Order: sequence, then structure tokens, then C-alpha cells
Amino acid sequence: MKPVDLDGLFDEKLAQYMEENKGKYTEKQWENIIPKLYKKFGDTYVAKIKATPKEYYAKMTDVELTETFAAHLAQKVPVPDFLCSEIEERNCIDALLPLLREGDGETVSYALNLIGADARAFPDYFSIITEEKFDEDIRDAAVEKLKENADAALAAALAYYKEGRAKEYMLEILSRAKTRSEEIFHILLDEFLSDGSRVPMHASYLAAYGDERALPYLLKKIEDREIGFVEFQELKYAVEALGGEYNEPRDFSDDRDYRTIEDASLKEGFGFEKELPKS
Repeated sequence: MKPVDLDGLFDEKLAQYMEENKGKYTEKQWENIIPKLYKKFGDTYVAKIKATPKEYYAKMTDVELTETFAAHLAQKVPVPDFLCSEIEERNCIDALLPLLREGDGETVSYALNLIGADARAFPDYFSIITEEKFDEDIRDAAVEKLKENADAALAAALAYYKEGRAKEYMLEILSRAKTRSEEIFHILLDEFLSDGSRVPMHASYLAAYGDERALPYLLKKIEDREIGFVEFQELKYAVEALGGEYNEPRDFSDDRDYRTIEDASLKEGFGFEKELPKS
């Protein structure tokens, strides 16, 4: 059964209203008026559903809500805000979980946003990350939700890291944990010290974790005259994030990344100095 296109019905009413009020408002005023009209539409009786949009969804069970939501996506019918709001207000996570396991990319993306950082979804989020069935954007979105509640994801992230599965994603999650752990600190530090190809990323993980014991290692690395501009910038940020300072001038005028960024900034009307402060 095709879901009711309530947004389409609203668009019809809006077109009629705009025609009746043609020339009355500026484009900027319409930008402010339309969201208010849409909100009012939620409390307006619609003959096709014999209820207001809000009442229509409020009468549904949790399962009916999520099935309706999935039908909208599957049949390319716009998902009304009123449907999403009802799902969010009820916090019907258990009914949404099957969408993470059975849905296509668009459905999973929507479900991720509705579920958020609820730990009940974490096993499915880890599956999304490690099984690589979905594109990078969806995997990144799952990681972001896990990072929001990283302490609840800690044990699983450690286990996947030790198995060598999606290690960079697991490091990112571990770096956001509020729990202080010798194991986590040394994992993040060892990765920073052992993998020269990912210095900016691994420096950012140490900065995010916030353990000041990483400062000497960051300061030693930033003194390396072989690092490029991008590495230098991320290391400097990490040093400062942990309460340190590095102010010695460094010349990156021959660095390709530096020149690319400088050229782009000049086009925007502002540029870097030819020599950065040498730390």
C-alpha cells in the first residue's frame, strides 16, 4: 500500500496560498513564513487521512510507524517531518533496529539519524562499520554515533581493534572515551609512533583522548624537519589541545599542500605569510 504523501498535499496547499498572496511578501519573508505554515499544517484536518497529520501518526503503533517510514523510503515518497517527530518522541528504538539490518543505504542513513547514540543499536552500528556493506558516508555516520557514547562502545571497539577489523574506525571511537585507561592510551600512542603515514590522524586521536603524557612524543615529532605542512598543523593543534606550546617558525613554502592551500586562500582574498612562525 502506497503511503500518503502528506508533504505533497502541503505543497499543493502552499502553492495555492502563495498564488493568493502573490506580491505580498518578499522572497526572504516567504523563507520565514513557509516553515510556520508547515508547522500549522501538522494540526490541520486532512480529509484524505480523516485526521490531522500529527493525529494520523499518533494513532499508529511503533511497528506501524516504522513500517510506514520504510514504505516512504522504498517507494520514494517524501518522509514528512511529522512522522519522524512521532518516531523520535516515542523513542521506539526496538522497532527501528530491523531497518539497520534489512534496509538499503538510504533507509539505514535515516534510521541512524533517528536512533542516534542509543546503545541498543551499537551491535548493528559495529556491523555496519566492519562488514563494509555500505559506503563510507554511512560507515562514518555510524562511527559518529558510537563516538557520542564512546564509553558504552568501549569494550566492543577494543575487541574489534585487537582483531584488526576496521582499526582506524576503532581508534577514532577509543579516542573519544572518557574512561581513563592505560590500555587505550598506549594503543593510541603506539599507533602514533609506529605508523608514519597517518601522523595527522593519530595525533588528532591523542588530542581527543586528552592524556597529557602524549605531549613529549608530539613535541619530538613536530621537531622533525621531514614532516609536511599538514602534519605540522595537526601536530601543533594536538600539542596545544594538551596544554603545550610550539612557536618556532617553520618555512613550508616548498610544501605542495601548503602551496595548494595558500593559492586557494589567495583566491578568497586572504593568504598565509610566506613563512609560518617557527616553533
